[in-house]
Amino acid sequence: MTKKREDFVILVDENDNETGISEKLAAHRKALMHRAISVFICNSKGEWLLQRRALNKYHSNGLWTNTCCSHPFPGETNMEAAQRRLEEEMGLTTNLTEIFWFRYKESLDNELTENELDHVFIGFTDKHPKINKNEVNEWQYLSFDDIKADIKFYPEKYTVWFKMIFDRVNNELSKSNARQQD
Repeated sequence: MTKKREDFVILVDENDNETGISEKLAAHRKALMHRAISVFICNSKGEWLLQRRALNKYHSNGLWTNTCCSHPFPGETNMEAAQRRLEEEMGLTTNLTEIFWFRYKESLDNELTENELDHVFIGFTDKHPKINKNEVNEWQYLSFDDIKADIKFYPEKYTVWFKMIFDRVNNELSKSNARQQD
């Protein structure tokens, strides 16, 4: 069976310099550092669009997380990957802005490890998603305060990366709103 471009991830060092490519599942089994993207969408009410990952996902299945996340294909930019996955998973298109990147390494279920340098994007729309049921089980818009309270009482319902960065994303959104009001 011939491997396709989407079967691979871009390996990187701590400074996001490309060091090669790896088959996606092998990178997660061997804890190889690779590039990832995470997208956060908010509506005009300030609510965040969350998805519950499909039950057939190879890790973190059935958990709530940001609007979408994935890995750039070899030869694809981070922005192209973010826009592609937003459309593939949620059926949405909107302008996105990269707000920061971070590195994390965490053990997951199924004897896999996330060792990612994750580029985080934000976008705004009031459109309702048309979810891809192979990727997304369900979705909801929630306020930051509701998300924070739910994570406090039910942390096991959320992906590890979402819990790591949702406060930071909120801080970036607050800074952006303050600049817009100046």
